[in-house]
Amino acid sequence: MNITQALEERSGKQCELCTATQDLEVYKVPPSSVGGLDDSVLACKICISQIENPDTTDANHWRCLNDSMWSEHEVVKVVVWRMLSRLKAEGWSQDLLDMMYLEDASLKWAQATGEGEDESEKIIHRDVNGVVLQNGDSVVLIKDLKIKGSSQVAKQGTAVRRISLDRENAEYIEGKVGPTLTVIITKYVKKL
Repeated sequence: MNITQALEERSGKQCELCTATQDLEVYKVPPSSVGGLDDSVLACKICISQIENPDTTDANHWRCLNDSMWSEHEVVKVVVWRMLSRLKAEGWSQDLLDMMYLEDASLKWAQATGEGEDESEKIIHRDVNGVVLQNGDSVVLIKDLKIKGSSQVAKQGTAVRRISLDRENAEYIEGKVGPTLTVIITKYVKKL
């Protein structure tokens, strides 16, 4: 059974966030190390689009979190916590956050992307041109980089898709170069 089939079985072939039944996709919850059942959700294109593009967030779409916040799966609760934190300005989302409980490890995972932090506390990652980088962005390498721990060299012009940001340091991002997940310094990439 592949990951899509396992997630369809777990969710009853519906979005684990809003219960939509159309246009479902596997969404790997960053920072995702494996992309397996424990760090992925089955979500509709609308939910994924709004998760990845905070500017397009429609607060009314996310009222569905009132139900999904009680999921038995930690990965679903992590996504719910992040979206509720993003929507803190809405009164109803703060009420739901106050009711929600996450295990310590899950809370740390939920906070790994910086959702819920004040703008003044967030670390801002910028590429070589000063463009702000977000989780899930695609970048291209602007110089050849040796991959630590291997003989592999990532060539200039290599695209790195779906990057993850390091919450501790504005100079580091993570991404897959070929099959290898590696840390990349932001001054050596340009946003696509």
